[in-house]
Order: sequence, then C-alpha cells, then structure tokens
Amino acid sequence: NEDVRELETELPRQYPNEIPHNEKLLSLKYESLDYDNSENQLFLEEERRINHAAFRTVEIKRWVICAMIGILTGLVACFIDIVVENLAGLKYRVVKDNIDKFTEKGGLSFSLLLWATLNASVVMVGSVIVAFIEPVAAGSGIPQIKCYLNGVKIPHVVRLKTLVIKVCGVILSVVGGLAVGKEGPMIHSGAVIAAGISQGRSTSLKRDFKVGLEECFCLVFAGGVLFSLEEGASFWNQFLTWRIFFASMISTFTLNSVLSVYHGNAWDLSSPGLINFGRFDNEKMGYTIQEIPIFIFMGVVGGILGALFNALNYWLTMFRIRYIHRPCLQVVEAMLVAAVTAAVGFVMIYCSRDCQPIQGSSVAYPLQLFCADGEYNSMATAFFNTPEKSVVNLFHDPPGSYNPMTLGMFTLMYFFLACWTYGLTVSAGVFIPSLLIGAAWGRLFGISLSYLTKGSIWADPGKYALMGAAAQLGGIVRMTLSLTVIMMEATGNVTYGFPIMLVLMTAKIVGDYFVEGLYDMHIQLQSVPFLHWEAPVTSHSLTAREVMSTPVTCLRRIERVGTVVDILSDTSSNHNGFPVVESNPDATQVAGLRGLILRSQLIVLLKHKVFVERANLNLVQRRLKLKDFRDAYPRFPPIQSIHVSQDERECMIDLSEFMNPSPYTVPQEASLPRVFKLFRALGLRHLVVVDNRNEVVGMVTRKDLARYRLGKEGLEELSLAQT
Repeated sequence: NEDVRELETELPRQYPNEIPHNEKLLSLKYESLDYDNSENQLFLEEERRINHAAFRTVEIKRWVICAMIGILTGLVACFIDIVVENLAGLKYRVVKDNIDKFTEKGGLSFSLLLWATLNASVVMVGSVIVAFIEPVAAGSGIPQIKCYLNGVKIPHVVRLKTLVIKVCGVILSVVGGLAVGKEGPMIHSGAVIAAGISQGRSTSLKRDFKVGLEECFCLVFAGGVLFSLEEGASFWNQFLTWRIFFASMISTFTLNSVLSVYHGNAWDLSSPGLINFGRFDNEKMGYTIQEIPIFIFMGVVGGILGALFNALNYWLTMFRIRYIHRPCLQVVEAMLVAAVTAAVGFVMIYCSRDCQPIQGSSVAYPLQLFCADGEYNSMATAFFNTPEKSVVNLFHDPPGSYNPMTLGMFTLMYFFLACWTYGLTVSAGVFIPSLLIGAAWGRLFGISLSYLTKGSIWADPGKYALMGAAAQLGGIVRMTLSLTVIMMEATGNVTYGFPIMLVLMTAKIVGDYFVEGLYDMHIQLQSVPFLHWEAPVTSHSLTAREVMSTPVTCLRRIERVGTVVDILSDTSSNHNGFPVVESNPDATQVAGLRGLILRSQLIVLLKHKVFVERANLNLVQRRLKLKDFRDAYPRFPPIQSIHVSQDERECMIDLSEFMNPSPYTVPQEASLPRVFKLFRALGLRHLVVVDNRNEVVGMVTRKDLARYRLGKEGLEELSLAQT
C-alpha cells in the first residue's frame, strides 16, 4: 500500500491573481462521506452469514488494530520529540557560542545574521515541502480532522504522504524557532495512522478509528479521551470510548518506555506523557477562597486576549486567502516570519538587562551577554528554548527569576508573533504558544500581586502562570472540559482542578461574546459545510419543503444503461445519491419511493457490466458480491474512465439488489431542527423528502442544512458557490 487511501480524487490546482472570498459563502466543492450503511440485499445476506464466532473474531481484530495504532503513534511521537530536542539543542548551542564569542570581540550583528539565517533556512525547507508537495499538511490539522469526523471529505487528509510531510514539517517548524507547538500536528498525524492501519472497507469504521486515535497524540489519559469528545468527535458510543482509552494507554506506555530508555532510565518509566509541565508542590502551592475572584478576573483577561488573537488572525487569514495563495509567496512569508522571530528575540535579549545568578537555576543554555560573571540573561531563557521548555520554566522558576519588564515585553512580542505565525504554510499548532503567552502574563500578574500584598506567601508567580496559561489557551481555542483535565494531568496536580475550570469557563464565555474559537473560525473561513451539534435556535419556522433541493434526479428500479451513464456524466448537477422509484407505465403519475442508490454503487455496476439486453429481461444479470464494492472503496473510478458501447447503452440494469430499500425519509412538513437532528445524529449523506403518498419531492443534503446559521442579527442563509 503505497499510501493511505484518500477519499476524493485530486483536484487541479489553479492560482488566480486574487481569490475572492466572502464569509457568507458555502463552498460546493466539498462532498460528504457515507457514514450510513447501505442495507441492500448483498449487505443483509452477508450479515446473515456471520455467526457468533465470526463476530467475536472481528471484535478481537478491532482491539488488535487499536493496540497497533497506539504503538505506532507512540513511536512517531518519540521520534518527533527526540529529533526536535537534538536539532533545537544543536542550533541553540551554535548561536549561543557565537554570541559569547562576538560579545567579547564585538560584531554581534553577525550573530543576529547567523540566528536569522538558521531559522529562515530550516523553516524554508519545512514550508517548501508543505506548499509544493502536500498543502493539506499546513497548520495544526485539527480543523481538517474535525471536518472529516463531521462527515466532510477533505482531499488528501489521510494520505501517508500527508503523514510524512506533517511529521517532517512540524520538526522543522519547531527547530526553526517559530512561535508554534507540535501537539496539534501530532493529533492530525495520529488520525492518519489510524485511517491507514485500519484500512477498513467502511467509512464509518475508519471514522471511529480516527476519532479514537487522534487523541493518542494528546498522550495524556482522561484528558485525551475528553479532547476527542469535546473537540473532535461528531459521533460517540460506549464501545468507542473503551477503545479510545485502551489505545491512549498503549500509546502513552510506548512513549514512556522509549523515552525512558533514551534518557537512560530504562526501568523507571520516568516520562509519563508528551505534555508534561512538571509537578506542582501541593503544600507550597495551595489556594484560598479569597483567590477565586482573582482567578475569574484572569479568565476575563484570557477571554479578551483570546478574542483579540482570533480577530487579528481572522483578518490576517483573509489577507492570505486573497493575496498570498501562490506557493512561492507562502514560502517567502514563512521565511520572513522566521527571520523576524529571530530578530525580535535577539533585539529583546540585547536590550534586556535582566540578569539572574546561574547558581541554582535549571537553564539549559545560559546566555551571559552583558551580564556579570556567574549570571545569565533571563530574557534569553524564553527564546533559547523550545516553547514547551519555556512554559515549564515560567511555571517552576523560583520567585525573582524574571523582571516584570522582561515578562511584559515578552508577552507583547510573542503574542503578535504567534498570531502572525498561525496560518503560515507550515505544519504548526497553537496549543503551546497559547500556554506560553498566558504563562508569561500570568507570572507578571502574580509578581504584581506579590508586590501589592507585600510578598504574601499565597501570591506565588508560578501558580498564576498556570492560571494565565489556562486562561489564554481557553480564550483562543474555547475548550473547557478537556483542557481542565489535560492541565491537571500535565502538572500532576488535582488541587487546581476547580480554579482551572473556572478560568477556562470564564475565558470561553467572554471570548464567545466577541468572536468564535480559532478552530471554528478557520473552518468557517474555508467555507466548509460543517454541521454543529444543534440546529440554529431560531430555525423552527423553516420546514423541509423550504430547505430541500429540487428537482430530484430519480432512477427507475429497472433502468436503461444509457440513462444511468448520462445522469452520472452530467457535470452540472454531479449528484451522488439517487432515489429509486418503481417503474410506472402511467407517465402522468410520479412513482413512489422504493430505495436509494449511490453514485459509487452505480459506477461499480457499470464497471462490471451488470446489465442485460432489453430483449432478454428474463435473463439473470451478473451477480456481484459485497467484496466487489469494498475492493473499489474509496477510490471509485470516474464515470469518464468507464467505456460503455452504443449497444450496451440500450441494455437494462436492475437496481433492486443493490439499492438501499429502506432509506431515511422525512415528510416535507418536518421542521428544520427535526431534520437537522436526524441528519446529524445518524451521520447521513442524503435524506429523501416525501409527500403523504410517499412520492419523492426533494432531497436534503449537508449543504442544504449547513447554509442556515445563527448570525449576530438572527438566522441567516449562506450563498452556495464554487469557491
């Protein structure tokens, strides 16, 4: 298997001078996935042949697959972590030695040039492989995975090539010094591994494995499971929860084992998770009831700053969509951001006079610069580290390790750098940068409280750095339940569960008042027909008659092959599901609904020549097995590649055996919320609208429902366009 099979053929790439964009549009280029089984005669015959032993065998295979995916995801996570640690360490040592050398001799401008060149060169490679080889590997990948699990086809999202580019890209982005994290891309990578190993002949099975294994890369226990539920999953059940938890344990144990061996502690299993910010001391770091209003206030600040971050990134993304859509321009922008990040870091370190004693510190690369002997520049600890280690330093460095001016300037600069970086054509996430921004201003807040309360013991800067990190991340991505547990597990402390929850809920409420969360905003900017959990609250006045698509292209139960070919070749409609009606000799009457058949099924029937001559309708047409349809999944050939002769066009095809005889239907008087709930909960692609005589009057698809949403002024209808 040369790559993980994708679910859509590749579209030609075009680069107009300017891409028009309107957030009120819904793109017609996205297709839906078939999560609902077609219960035709072939499917039912196979189900009847499955005995209890065969069912048990399938269940065991599913658990084995979960274990395999957990092991592989853990190994890939180890690979990324080890490579980033070594390459970033090499880069920082080279730059540090160069700065130390030219501090004495003069000519620090050469050190700035070296740092900027190293960053730009590494990021250039990471951006080139994304922009020119696999553009879907850009960003964190979480919005794309959310859309897939919601039922939307995203081209190339689960290819093996995407996984390779994602892993290489995130390593190069972090090593290149960008204000990024690797957790988001890891979630995308885990989903690709799950889809690849499962290789199920069912889209619903592949969806379940992906929703389960995307959380393996969270590599925390309950937090990862809750992350899948809150941010990724569109469909859920009890058995899926067990498999998710099992895979998460396997993945975490694999990571723990390998990293422990790598760090020389083979039998200690001392690396419990990829997201590990160090344990907080319960006795030293407690909180009092009087601090709860302070935590809520920090949540308000985090919500406002998160909304500002998202609003700025929205306008920046709009600018990129319109003007920076060529791959060469995208690479140049990524290189520019990398060089500017290095330049900003160098200037801030150069201008900072915040010197701290080296003795007793845990700084990996202490940079002296203009400090006295035995001291290091504290500003350099933020830039001469990967973002994860900088977060740990802000959480656990003792009071007095940072000057308030240092923290204030770092927060301001890193806020805008992270906002500028998110959306570049590189593999990068926003999880860790958000924590780093929040930890910086949270520690500054704690220092201010300590000063105002004349050094009270409870005003510990590390504690408020943790609350600030939670507030900032919650204000940007708008998650509450999973982030509370993830932060508790990553710090090894349940004491802060309640204040972290308060901070996150406050940040979400305040942020939602202004703009949407970052992931939802980028889904909207891509004009994806995404279905949320519930229909718009003011949509009860709309009925299926008003939202359905008409007229509907129907097929007769026994249909002429030429008619089927012409319908499938019609590029103006490009329908993927067709109601099947009974052949009615009376042309004045509309025949009643008998079933539903998909384009992919018709393609397979035409490919295998499953039809008979019109004069010999009593002959039995060629029999197909369900395996024939599964072998063609998911890359069904286009209709243009199937040759049908003129004589074959006059043949007849009986669809009775292959159509779904019990498709889901709704009456045309059904309200939009009722239609939405049925469509969303069952993972449908097509919903047939019938009248009181069971005659087909319309069809409801994903785009018909997604174009209605709740705007600031009430219910609004989006326009459909080929964007």
